[in-house]
Amino acid sequence: MAKDGYCGKILRLDLSARTHSVIDTEKYREWGGGHGMGSAIFWDLVEDKTVSWDDPKNIVTLMTSPMSGTMVPSASGRVEVQGIGASGYPVRWFTRSNFGGRFGGQLKYAGWDGIVIEGQADAPVWVDIVNGDVQFRDAADLWGKDTQETQRSIWSLKDEEAHGWTNIGTSRDAGRTTQKPAVITIGSAGENRSSLGCLVHDAGNAAGQGGFGAVWGAKNLKAISVVGTGMIEVADPAGLFSARMLAKDEYAVAPGQQAAPNGPSIGKDAKPTLFYKRKTEVTMGPQACQGCINGCRPRWSDGLANESSCQETGVYTTFDALKHGAHTDASVIATDLVQRYGVNSYELSLGLKYLYALNQMGVLGPGLEIDVDLDFSNIGETEFAVDFITKVANREGIGEDVAEGFVRAAEKWGRLEADWASGVLDFPYWGYANHGYDPRSEVEWGYSSIMGERDMNEHGFNAHMWGVIYHMGAGLDVPVSAERYAEIVTSKMVPYEGDLSMVDYGTHNIYSESMAKLVVWQRHYTRFWKQSALYCDFRWPDLANFSAADNVGMTGDGEPLFWNAVTGDDMTFAEGIELGRRIWNLDNAIWVLQGRHRDMVKFAPYIYDKPVETSVVGPFYPLAGTVDGEWTYINALGRSHDRDGVEQWKTHFYNLEGWDAATGWPTRETLEDMNLAGVADALDAAGKLGGA
Repeated sequence: MAKDGYCGKILRLDLSARTHSVIDTEKYREWGGGHGMGSAIFWDLVEDKTVSWDDPKNIVTLMTSPMSGTMVPSASGRVEVQGIGASGYPVRWFTRSNFGGRFGGQLKYAGWDGIVIEGQADAPVWVDIVNGDVQFRDAADLWGKDTQETQRSIWSLKDEEAHGWTNIGTSRDAGRTTQKPAVITIGSAGENRSSLGCLVHDAGNAAGQGGFGAVWGAKNLKAISVVGTGMIEVADPAGLFSARMLAKDEYAVAPGQQAAPNGPSIGKDAKPTLFYKRKTEVTMGPQACQGCINGCRPRWSDGLANESSCQETGVYTTFDALKHGAHTDASVIATDLVQRYGVNSYELSLGLKYLYALNQMGVLGPGLEIDVDLDFSNIGETEFAVDFITKVANREGIGEDVAEGFVRAAEKWGRLEADWASGVLDFPYWGYANHGYDPRSEVEWGYSSIMGERDMNEHGFNAHMWGVIYHMGAGLDVPVSAERYAEIVTSKMVPYEGDLSMVDYGTHNIYSESMAKLVVWQRHYTRFWKQSALYCDFRWPDLANFSAADNVGMTGDGEPLFWNAVTGDDMTFAEGIELGRRIWNLDNAIWVLQGRHRDMVKFAPYIYDKPVETSVVGPFYPLAGTVDGEWTYINALGRSHDRDGVEQWKTHFYNLEGWDAATGWPTRETLEDMNLAGVADALDAAGKLGGA
């Protein structure tokens, strides 16, 4: 039984020996959970931080938080994944991803706070966890099956073995459940070690970025299945229930009200974000991660593209609409295929646009300079989508060319320099596709990405952009002025609260120390509250909430309110930010050992040389900022980055972090201040300690 949110045990799987052991959670309790624990475990167990992503010594962690499996809204269903990923350019960095659903809850009910995966099986295996019973099982009959077929096969087998029940012991109270096991698995892309390979749970919950599907494929790990009959004991059940009701009653959207995109409880009218329309005869019902108030994922009556929302629904819509003047089943089938094959939909969609651009330039296609087996005259049709996605997943033809990622493919074709200069290869940092929130306009997204190791994919500050757009699109007045928005948001940004310029996106301000403070705060907030406590990215932080009476969201009070009700820790919001700073410093130390230096931290050339012309929201991109000293909602299209300005901003950032500004490396003083003297010693031994 989990006590105060923690089970007390972390499962360590040695795939090479097909054995398992137990790590005492208490050893890593100081890191909170999720990402913090995963980084600390990786640091301790991976002696050489430069091992290849497919080396058996690479460790992958799947970590929950104490709130996993509880009733904390938008924080109880996520699992954090970490390790050296198969993606990333020019280095395949230590990286992260996460996924939602019910896996984390079942893992906790089975008595485990997380899973550590090391080694490499000599043949395909899957891991079967039923409470404390852990078995390595032959996956020869699962290898080659898609993610849905794999899960159905495991469910069927477990149902047959348990006769419809999972029984533990012989007495009535020994524990039993009719729940299907929660399964996380890879599809063909992962099996074939494509860097586009994902981990997929249920129909549409995926750890998409980082190429962890390929890492599992290299380890011959097909799936992990878990089902538990235990319970989670929280420190203050009544307080937890009251906090949940507070979120619903004071911060939720009323039926028919225009909602801001973030917030712990907007779900009374929640609908999935879809890039296409389904046929009228196909009906939809909501699906939510465990414990969540919002049903932001759909289940369809025809079963196609179940649980897919937002980006994965847009993987083929551009070409489908161009071909037919509207979205057809081609978009739906493409969405379904990327989930079944376990393919990173973001890289795939931007990568296809890149291939199409090269085809239109007369460079890439059958019999052309880059000879690939794709019939681009058929693009937009279902047949093209099936052919393309299947080839990518199976590393056939074009799939072999792009298996190391589209940036490495461009490099192999001798086109990287030219296509980065022109911007036709829209991959602005570390080999990851432009997420749509362009670093030339929504600058905090870009800065956070280059200071990290991947497209950051954190929506905390672009929530205000969407909130403004939603109201403008509906012909409504924005509930708060740009200046009031800045006041609300910055009042919560400890320890920099009150500096309104932190959210001034005007061109005059984007290289300032204030903008560096914004990114520093975000890196520290998200490393703990989002990725370790595991609050959902789409729901938190709740900064300016247009559903609240005073438009002030729950962040600052809400995060520790739920955390403390579960754990009894009495943690303050500021203490969580400081723990996030500690985790962020540990991550950066790992990247430094992998070769990170300030000189590497930069955008692709087109970000400096070309103005941003379009955005994910069409012709306008309203952000809070000042014009001639007056606050307003501004349009940042037409802007490009200045190289010297970005270097100036980086110096501000490194100084605020207490890192060496010449190298970007942490200093001993900074690390020892966070009780990370051992990390400082390791960097010093490698000759990579800042200021040394």
